[in-house]
Amino acid sequence: MSLAARLEAELEQFKQDGVYKRLNCLEGPQAARSKMQGRGEVVILSSNNYLGLCNEPEVVAAGKRALDDYGAGTGSVRFICGTFTIHRELEQALARFVGCESSLTYVSCWNANEGLVPTLLGEQDIVISDQLNHASIIDSIRLAKAITKCQTAVYRHSDMADLEDKLRAAKDARLKLVFTDGVFSMEGDIAKLPDIVALARQYDAVVAVDDSHATGVLGRTGRGTAEHYSMVGQVDIITSTLGKALGGAAGGFTAGPAALADYLTQRSRPQLFSNALPPTVAASALAAVRHVQQHPERVARLQEHARYFRERLVALGFKPLPGETPIVPVILGATAKAIKMSELLLDEGVFVTGFGYPVVPQGHARIRCQLSAGHTRDDLEFALSAFKRVGTKLGLI
Repeated sequence: MSLAARLEAELEQFKQDGVYKRLNCLEGPQAARSKMQGRGEVVILSSNNYLGLCNEPEVVAAGKRALDDYGAGTGSVRFICGTFTIHRELEQALARFVGCESSLTYVSCWNANEGLVPTLLGEQDIVISDQLNHASIIDSIRLAKAITKCQTAVYRHSDMADLEDKLRAAKDARLKLVFTDGVFSMEGDIAKLPDIVALARQYDAVVAVDDSHATGVLGRTGRGTAEHYSMVGQVDIITSTLGKALGGAAGGFTAGPAALADYLTQRSRPQLFSNALPPTVAASALAAVRHVQQHPERVARLQEHARYFRERLVALGFKPLPGETPIVPVILGATAKAIKMSELLLDEGVFVTGFGYPVVPQGHARIRCQLSAGHTRDDLEFALSAFKRVGTKLGLI
């Protein structure tokens, strides 16, 4: 069987199993409501646009100015001739925002994570990872294990006793790196950062937090998981994204001690062998950081929307996972059921995505709702009415 024939057969099986993913095309900017090809206007409940900054005029204008000032792209990696003044300005602002001494940008947070573990760890070192960490962390660890032969361990999700067991067993390792998501993207729950940091101090370990779903989202002013727990400045390493709350274009960064950004500049392969972040993206992200600092009410509005939507879903008879974040998962079990519900909701004018295996474990398929500060109360009520109709039709409520 040829490669094409084999792939076509597997794709057909995906369709028969009800797990085939169809791409929906937006015809306008990412916003609380957007135009979808063939659908007209829909309420977006699937976006990482947590603060509604993707189409914020200040953020868009900054990217346009950068296009004139710096051109379309860098045409180079950072260490050759791809470092522009806008990169350094953004990195200084990001470091201050998340409470670290330095930061280094990448073209995505996936690249930031991929560039961290294999660069820092060798055979004498160990990385200890939460069971439900993002795929980018998992792949970073797999890469490090293959290349540098570092040791690895996984602790049960947010299980501090299990984490302590892993740390105790690794007492002889030179560097012990505990890596966790700040907000777990499929569950919507928050890492137990105070406990993790306390254990790390006790066992002489370093803590790295991927704050992609927390930057701009958690804390009184959106500075992330550390601010949520009043711990800004107490996390050793933070990786995060520019592609969610901070304007949503692309890009990621790693922040930490002053020497970290310099060391990653010298040795991190995704930094050494991949073009620098486009100046337009750097400029729009910098404008987004400044906007968040000037408008903390956006963060408060996002958090209020999340509370309200979760409470109303419960009142309707749904059982969303409890939590404090704007990620509100409704567990349905079978992948086909989650995809069917998402299709029916889209028919009602609400774009929300059903997730199943391999994104989540078998039997834990879900509809994942994501709230935005850009939503109005009318948007939320429109979506809740659709949930009520579809949930009734499917016998869920």
